[in-house]
Amino acid sequence: MNAQDEAAAPLDPRRWLALAVVMTASLMDMVDVTIVNIAVPSIQKDTGASFSAVQWITAGYALAFAIGLITGGRLGDIVGRKRMFLIGIGGFTVASALCGLAVSPEMLVSTRLLQGAAAAMMVPQVLAIIHATFPAEERGKVFGMFGAMIGLGAVTGPMFGALLTQWNLFGLQWRPIFLINLPLGIAGLVLGVRYITESKAPKALRLDLVGVALGSLGLLMLLYPLMQGQQSGWPLWGFVSMGASVPVFAAFVRYERAKAARDGSPLVELSLFRVRSFAAGIGIQLVQGVVCGIFFLVWTLYMQLGLGWTPLHAGLTGLPFALSISTAAGLSVQLLVPRFGRRVLQAGALVMALGAALYAWEVGRYGGGLHSWQMILPLLVMGAGMGLIVAPLTDAVLSDVPREHAGSASGLINTTMQLGAALGMGLVSVCFLNVVEHADRARHSTAQIFGTAFSNSLWWVAGGLLVAFVLMFALPRKAATSTPVAAGIPTAEEAELALVR
Repeated sequence: MNAQDEAAAPLDPRRWLALAVVMTASLMDMVDVTIVNIAVPSIQKDTGASFSAVQWITAGYALAFAIGLITGGRLGDIVGRKRMFLIGIGGFTVASALCGLAVSPEMLVSTRLLQGAAAAMMVPQVLAIIHATFPAEERGKVFGMFGAMIGLGAVTGPMFGALLTQWNLFGLQWRPIFLINLPLGIAGLVLGVRYITESKAPKALRLDLVGVALGSLGLLMLLYPLMQGQQSGWPLWGFVSMGASVPVFAAFVRYERAKAARDGSPLVELSLFRVRSFAAGIGIQLVQGVVCGIFFLVWTLYMQLGLGWTPLHAGLTGLPFALSISTAAGLSVQLLVPRFGRRVLQAGALVMALGAALYAWEVGRYGGGLHSWQMILPLLVMGAGMGLIVAPLTDAVLSDVPREHAGSASGLINTTMQLGAALGMGLVSVCFLNVVEHADRARHSTAQIFGTAFSNSLWWVAGGLLVAFVLMFALPRKAATSTPVAAGIPTAEEAELALVR
């Protein structure tokens, strides 16, 4: 729809109700990611889940989400965004119920995979529905509200998860963190049917099922040994599988090139990687995802299993981190990036690395006697660094991408971030669980063992951020003039026809 068509079309009075529905769905997804981390120790204690299963409970969701994102967006273009949104939110609700009713770690892992796949059908439709529903003059305000909602989810998710777990409602322990999605999902489904207007892309591309299969196989061959290796004693088959993933990815690239030449509808638009800033930006997103995947999981394990804190205690401890991210993100987009460009992102990487190093020093200095108030400074520093990065990064990465490829590029950015998170959670076996497994329990306390493992993981985090700092030299000194919105959400034009395709 062009600007003249938008001006001529009457505004749908139900559009704000439609907005409430899709924003609630996005909040469900955002909260579900953060809410599970805080409940992981309770899940492990109740179900007897191994550390490997714990990794799959968290990383399985991210992996299924990442693999399905681009396909989910393209299905919305083909069969209708409203239809795919309703299928996604319905599947997400059913999967949430199954997660809450899981009777074994294996069932919980499988239902989390289903939940991630459903989210991949639901989430890509959100910005596309917003773009199709609201006129150009209202989109800036709407995307601002959307960014604020994402920030709200990041802050409230851990606290909400901590409260639900701590309260042990009806003796259900951790299960309400999933069951809370039922009333929200049912309401979203009913209201979505009534208030969301159907839309499709005028020229939808075809599905690339072979590309999905090759990409999924390669990722599974790489990630499964990382998550299962520590529990299995790092067998030879794991290293063989990870090595064999390289030719599978090579076959994926070759097929995508052939499909692009044949019908112009590859799963991944490989020509984008010829843009230097975009290729570096994808690397930055991958590293950022790995850093977050490692940190948030080991942080929870350290506080609850190592220090013996309750979920509520751990959730409250994280508040300075979340508030610091929100504050720094606002300053970054509105004041700093327009003046200093990529140097703000590079400063963010260095500041966050400094915070991780400071945190590691404190853990080594105070050991099992470390208190929440002593964590405030490193958490504020880490949060400030992350805020300087996450808000302007999308705009910087997309700045040199041709306008006609903005949708595909945005989809790749989001997919890469999710893949990085899954990879980071897999690497927890190497940087954290391996240290715990081989610790001398006769000579060291649980707090000391988990503290050592946490410190080791923080140095991995700092190292990853230094890699991101170097990659940021390939970003434009100053991004092209655009209208950035909160939380790094692309502009309305970049979201055209779907954020994720």
